[in-house]
Amino acid sequence: MAKRETYSVEIAGLKRELPLFEIKPGLRIAILNILGDTELVQASAKELAKRLKSLTYDLIITAEAKSIPLAYALSVETKKPYIVLRKSYKPYMGDAIRAETLSITTGQPQVLILDEKDRAALKGRKVLILDDVISTGSTLQGMQMILNKAGAMTAGEAAILTEGERAQWAHIISLGHLPLFTD
Repeated sequence: MAKRETYSVEIAGLKRELPLFEIKPGLRIAILNILGDTELVQASAKELAKRLKSLTYDLIITAEAKSIPLAYALSVETKKPYIVLRKSYKPYMGDAIRAETLSITTGQPQVLILDEKDRAALKGRKVLILDDVISTGSTLQGMQMILNKAGAMTAGEAAILTEGERAQWAHIISLGHLPLFTD
């Protein structure tokens, strides 16, 4: 098996080699997978917490699955609760709120679901939207749709990394930026 090409990044003082994957002909992206990388998750949460100090918000919201450890770690750092939007409905979720987006990594429609138990926690609250990597903004859009339906306000948006056109993400509080790799 040929060695996969990587892209070097430094995040919160830590160096990582991100593997490049082709997501469509002629377009590759560097994949940040924080699952299991406790050192990176903790360092990123500490650094994001510093950068979020001036932002006023009541709680953190993220989408499952890769950014869950980041939301947890940031919750510990900031002492703010977090909510996870799910990608599939389970009967115990009751009267849930749904939004549909398009995933860049799968190219497929993706559903985000707010559990009934979390609806009350969001109503009238200022919320920080959190993701591991923001690429196209479709997951952000889905999370914003859920917040609007739940009667919450977006206080800000944060991620470990943004990707693609940097100017598009100038408002995102992030720790770095990834280019797109075209052939």
